[in-house]
Amino acid sequence: MNTLSEPRPAVRTVLVGLMLAIFLGALDQTIVAVSLPAISAGFGDFDLLAWVISGYMVAMTISMPIYGKLGDLYGRRRLMLFAIGLFTFASLLCGAAQSMEQLVLARVLQGIGAGGMMSVSQAIIGDIVPPRERGRYQGYFSSMYAVASIAGPVLGGLLTEYLSWRWVFLINLPVGLVALAVSRQTLRGLPVPGRKPVIDYLGTMLMIAGLGSLLLAITEVGQGARWNDPQMLALFAAALVLIALFVMQERRAPEPLVPMHLFGIRAATLSWLISFFASFQVISLSVLVPLRFQSVTGAGADSAALHLLPLAMGVPIGAYCCGRLTAIIGRYKPQIVGGGLLMPLAIAGLALTPPSAYFFSGVCMLFTGIAAGTQFPTSLVAAQSAVEMKHLGVATSNITLFRSLGGAVGIALMSALLLAMLQPLAGEAGHGLAASALLASLSGDGHEAQRQALDGVFGHLFLVNAGFGTLALLIALSLPDHALRGRAKD
Repeated sequence: MNTLSEPRPAVRTVLVGLMLAIFLGALDQTIVAVSLPAISAGFGDFDLLAWVISGYMVAMTISMPIYGKLGDLYGRRRLMLFAIGLFTFASLLCGAAQSMEQLVLARVLQGIGAGGMMSVSQAIIGDIVPPRERGRYQGYFSSMYAVASIAGPVLGGLLTEYLSWRWVFLINLPVGLVALAVSRQTLRGLPVPGRKPVIDYLGTMLMIAGLGSLLLAITEVGQGARWNDPQMLALFAAALVLIALFVMQERRAPEPLVPMHLFGIRAATLSWLISFFASFQVISLSVLVPLRFQSVTGAGADSAALHLLPLAMGVPIGAYCCGRLTAIIGRYKPQIVGGGLLMPLAIAGLALTPPSAYFFSGVCMLFTGIAAGTQFPTSLVAAQSAVEMKHLGVATSNITLFRSLGGAVGIALMSALLLAMLQPLAGEAGHGLAASALLASLSGDGHEAQRQALDGVFGHLFLVNAGFGTLALLIALSLPDHALRGRAKD
């Protein structure tokens, strides 16, 4: 095992810089959402508004595998410093943008920096912590991720209301500079590969084009575009061809960006799929649950968002507990299977609980968060433990890639299903509307029968989500169970 020789306090010092980076990357996924009306009003431009968020997410997702491979080739310290520096500089550009086009371009740069912070920081834990202890530290990361996701909309709303939407981005500057200084000082002892780097440029371009086409299509569908629209079909077809060419290139490249033989390692591949489905369920619920409360109970956007708090609280609880348990028993499968069993049961309970029963729906959301918290860090530990150290960065970035893809696919698929289920209620009047607009038109009259019909739609959607959870449970049961190296420490 190639780990640092410093004592435990040094690892904790490293953790400070890494958690600040995770916090920044996760915060900027959600902090902008509540500022969009102020941004569009300031620029008088609505056409590119959705890409203020989507541009960040697409760039972050695409850049993750590239950072993973470059970290394996060049060492992770310089990649981490570059990512934090780029993110901080791009935040300055976002705050100083004078047009919507400039803001979207700056957000893309910011997403590229965030992709490195999110993937490289988790790979660094694999460098400095024995496998048996990794679950505990990855649990800290999951907790920080959840805290940032909750703080994002609240902080964004306060900054926009009392200062300006520009401070949503400028607030990153002091935190980013601190993270850069801490990481520069504490990451000096990271291992540096001795082999001469060989870059797979063709594979990189094919992956960017293929994943970019796929994510663009998924994002457009999630924003209301039809799956069978000619433009969407063309994007999906292009993605299929480009990804196939990418796989062919990776099979013959001397130093592939994503070694295809890693997909032949059962534990690694199943771990990536577990992360995909866990993110699919949690992210789609984070969109559907507020919509349910707004349309069925007439709650405002702010109070509807509060119903996500149990979900966000459950993630760090599950992550912390399973991380401690992994360190004690030296295995990861029992926690993953436990989370895989709890997830569909909790979501099914949510489907059968009326939204007016706040306590019971909150309990179901809490257990859903706990289930996700047990799966996110342990699936990462399983993937890292299944591959050689020289592929640690790729295995880690694939976890973050599959997690991002799971969230994007979850939102797009659930939004498309919601739109299809709402059409019979709206008739011709709802043709061409996005799901959120259609819900607003249906819930406006406030009739009891209409509210019950809407609640029935959400109940069926949650049951579909629970069905995907059952599939994820079968994958978890198929996961090999290996003892983790390293002595547990208190």
